[in-house]
Amino acid sequence: MKSMKNGPKSVDAYIARAPKSAQGKLREVRAAIREVAPDAAESIGYGMPGYDRGNVAWFGLMKTHIGLYLRPPIIAEHRKELAGYTTTKSAIHLPLDKKIPVRLIKRLVKARMKKNTEDGYR
Repeated sequence: MKSMKNGPKSVDAYIARAPKSAQGKLREVRAAIREVAPDAAESIGYGMPGYDRGNVAWFGLMKTHIGLYLRPPIIAEHRKELAGYTTTKSAIHLPLDKKIPVRLIKRLVKARMKKNTEDGYR
């Protein structure tokens, strides 16, 4: 990524600052999130794109992967589906040298949206 000193003000700007080789993958992640969370407000937070309707998801470009961030317990609840990925309590590493798992991203975001609804977010 180019310097974030004067960070991007929009997701479009964030993606435009990424290396050309990663821009398509970032757009795929964005589109998957937007498809299942169309009412989530899109913004830049923590220096990366975020989607707020009860803190749905964030994503960020790293050197070798795109980090997809979802509040717990989503990753723990989908451990079997995520067996082939490096994960933490709230992050999934999507390798840049692999195809973006769009259907998986959609399932995870849907699960987060459902939890948010259960928790009272509308």
